[in-house]
Amino acid sequence: MYLRDLGQLDGPVLLFGGPYSNLPAMRALIDRARYHGIAADHMICTGDTVAYCGQPAETVSEIRKLGCTVVVGNCEKQLAHDQMDCGCGFEEGSSCDLLSAAWYAHADAEIGRDDRDWMRHLPDVVTFSHGGKRCAVIHGGVRDISRFIWKVSPEQVFLEEIKYLQEVTGPIQMVIAGHSGIPFQRRIGDVDWVNAGVIGMPPNRGMPDTCYALMANGRAPVLRLVYDHAATVEDMRQKGLTQGYDTALETGYWPSEDVLPSKLRRSALASG
Repeated sequence: MYLRDLGQLDGPVLLFGGPYSNLPAMRALIDRARYHGIAADHMICTGDTVAYCGQPAETVSEIRKLGCTVVVGNCEKQLAHDQMDCGCGFEEGSSCDLLSAAWYAHADAEIGRDDRDWMRHLPDVVTFSHGGKRCAVIHGGVRDISRFIWKVSPEQVFLEEIKYLQEVTGPIQMVIAGHSGIPFQRRIGDVDWVNAGVIGMPPNRGMPDTCYALMANGRAPVLRLVYDHAATVEDMRQKGLTQGYDTALETGYWPSEDVLPSKLRRSALASG
């Protein structure tokens, strides 16, 4: 396991996940960072730079040029080692599993050797100190990079992950994670668990905007990211990526809700 420590970070820190090959979203986030006055050394990505959308190489180029910290995601792991699927942890036969073949094949064809080498050297865990808290950043789970952890996951899941993580990092007061695509915050004992969501796909709430988090003053509120989603959709459709994620960028609803816990599906949110 490759651990990278960033030391003490003072001032606001911008947290984001899953650019997902969505170049307009990546560029919009960079614009938001400039608006907030945040430099690249205070920006941290929880991984999956490449996924559903149509511009994987361009998105990786943009994030590499930016120079922010990136934790390795399952998509980077798979591409770096020339694997044949995304390794997302989808249940076999699920919508996500079936729909992933097309976008992963597109990403695999587009990502070159230099980018794969960059992905191979990304850290599994990043640590830093901020506002008196020791923080650790991961993608999904510590021992399972593709573990889906949701706001409604049993407390024991969080306790296991915190235990595994502290075996590597020592004591921590905050975990920053990604992978699941839906932002949330949850207090587990004396540890805050923060998922900043992703910028490349909306969080299944019926609007095209995506999200990121801005860490300051001991808090990490989630903020909306408005970007030119129509441009991403048009690009996807021109490239034949029409398995449903193109429509999700317009409607704000995933085509693959069977990966979600029942409490987070559209029907449950509408009734609640």
